[in-house]
Amino acid sequence: MGEVVYFDCHVATMVERHGDPLGRIEDGAIRVVDGRIAEVGKRADIESDDAVSLGGAWVTPGLIDCHTHLVFGGNRANEHAMRRAGATYEEIAEAGGGILSSVRATREASEDALLSSARKRLDALAASGATTVEVKSGYGLDPDTELKMLRVAKALDGHAGVSIVPTFLALHALPPETDRTAYVDQVVNETIPAVAAEGLATSVDAFCERIAFTAEEVERVFEAARAHELPVRLHAEQLSNSHGAAMAARFQALSADHLEHLDEAGAKAMAEAGTVAVLLPAAFYCLRETRTPPVDLLREAGVRIAIATDCNPGTSPTLSLPLVMNMAATLFGLTPEEALAGVTVHAAAALGLSDRGTIAEEQRADLCAWSVTDLNELAYWIGLPGPARRIVAGQII
Repeated sequence: MGEVVYFDCHVATMVERHGDPLGRIEDGAIRVVDGRIAEVGKRADIESDDAVSLGGAWVTPGLIDCHTHLVFGGNRANEHAMRRAGATYEEIAEAGGGILSSVRATREASEDALLSSARKRLDALAASGATTVEVKSGYGLDPDTELKMLRVAKALDGHAGVSIVPTFLALHALPPETDRTAYVDQVVNETIPAVAAEGLATSVDAFCERIAFTAEEVERVFEAARAHELPVRLHAEQLSNSHGAAMAARFQALSADHLEHLDEAGAKAMAEAGTVAVLLPAAFYCLRETRTPPVDLLREAGVRIAIATDCNPGTSPTLSLPLVMNMAATLFGLTPEEALAGVTVHAAAALGLSDRGTIAEEQRADLCAWSVTDLNELAYWIGLPGPARRIVAGQII
């Protein structure tokens, strides 16, 4: 790949320096060697014969979307209409809609069809600044379809220059053709071993909620994941306090996501375990929820806060990380600095990735160059179109 220096830019390293949590370097430069950052600092201190001007842009790490359901069949635009007519999330699910409608469409779709539709969504996320995207299964609810979804996620890797981090969403909803015990048994004894054997996922996720699965059922799945050396994550405390976050923390979960009903004990457990809080403001917005996640509690406990699109066909048909940054600031009260950290350094931590999310030596040279005069603009504009340039492994895409 060789060497290149990007200059004529200002850099948000996301590594604290001189009391600045964003680690800003004005009139900076970034030296990249073979796809990795070799040096970052003042332009005057970095020399190179091969230099590329970024036109005075602000440069951030490439954005990381750490919670998506990007692979699915069909869409659920009809449910959007039902919701606008007053139906609740639970009422739609109880009527046979919700996740199960996506399950039917996903089971019927071929791998090629799923890959084609997912690529279009990934193109949009990439245009918004994403260079790493987590992709969950969870719309199969049987071994064959779950494995099919994960193979599609694997095939997406590298499309539009995006690194894909695949997650097996082991417990998402109860399939209509089986009972709870039989289904959990199947996940534990058949699907997790198959996923691990094919190397199709880097973590295991579940939905712990009154309309989904109990903490006890999730624990069984997490024990199986641990036996196959797969880290865990959890959809927790979205609609009620099921004490899922604290349970996930006992398993050293990478993240607990949603968290609108998180309590102090859960926040404290997450802090002690290093579990990242992933907030999903677009789902909150689409569901017209009124109870916001306890951001002050998370701050006080010292829990790192990430944010993500939660792109999915039912409750968050969202394909823009800058839009989610604005929503996190406007709806949840995150500062612009917290919002940017939430899609960079903290999002990387939520995925267990230590080689991205900051602009520092030895990190992947995944970067976004933004045509803004102030970094606060990233969380200020509603629907900011994306960076002027996206750089992946040191190369302009």
